[in-house]
Amino acid sequence: MSIDFPLILLLAVAFTGGAWLIDALLLAPARRRQGSEAGSEPVVVEYSKSFFPVLFAVFVLRSFVVEPFQIPSSSMVPTLEVGDYILVNKFTYGIRLPVLRTKVIDIGEPERGDVMVFFPPHMNKTYYIKRVIGIPGDDVTYRNKRLYVNGERVPQEPLAVVPGGRSRQRVSLADFGGRKHLVQDDLVRPSRDFSVTVRPGHYFMMGDNRDNSSDSRVWGQVSEQDIVGKAFAVWMHWDSLFSIPSFRRVGVIE
Repeated sequence: MSIDFPLILLLAVAFTGGAWLIDALLLAPARRRQGSEAGSEPVVVEYSKSFFPVLFAVFVLRSFVVEPFQIPSSSMVPTLEVGDYILVNKFTYGIRLPVLRTKVIDIGEPERGDVMVFFPPHMNKTYYIKRVIGIPGDDVTYRNKRLYVNGERVPQEPLAVVPGGRSRQRVSLADFGGRKHLVQDDLVRPSRDFSVTVRPGHYFMMGDNRDNSSDSRVWGQVSEQDIVGKAFAVWMHWDSLFSIPSFRRVGVIE
């Protein structure tokens, strides 16, 4: 079961802020009228006054400015590795109400080639990260391990072939209108060919690890309402709890 952290954080902010407000408006004046000897602040109020500013600041920052995430799978290799810690811009695609996901201020829209965090239709409370391949109205085709958007082939320059076990991973440099990024596919596996038109208000997502990614080819297109934000930087890499964090991969996400 997925934990709805935004909802938990919102409830924590509401509880601590409410306890502080009720005490300030109703209980504190009564204590002052009775004199200091009547007793000190209740423990709940004392803790609420301490935690509310911190919780509120975290809530505002992660809801409207930037939010950190950890990469849990290899679906975005070679762009993102398992254990990468990334930062996601929460306002590039518009200001949204936390929990409700409703856009209230329109700032921008996803573009082809963006790396985006979102909630997929089949697991709508779980964060996913993939690359935007098709925007509303696009015709997207994948044939013989080559991508076509609106009838035009996306340039893809092979860089290397890495053999390993039962796979042969080909690493290539893809070019989305001048925006270049790395992708890889497995030359041993058969091509997962498809052709689809992106519906209005939806986006077609694919992982850069083309043959090892559960994405829109499996669970469908992503609704505009389910967008979380644009991934823009790696700030740390940490393989496991018992390893030493590394900063060798710090940089902008292409």
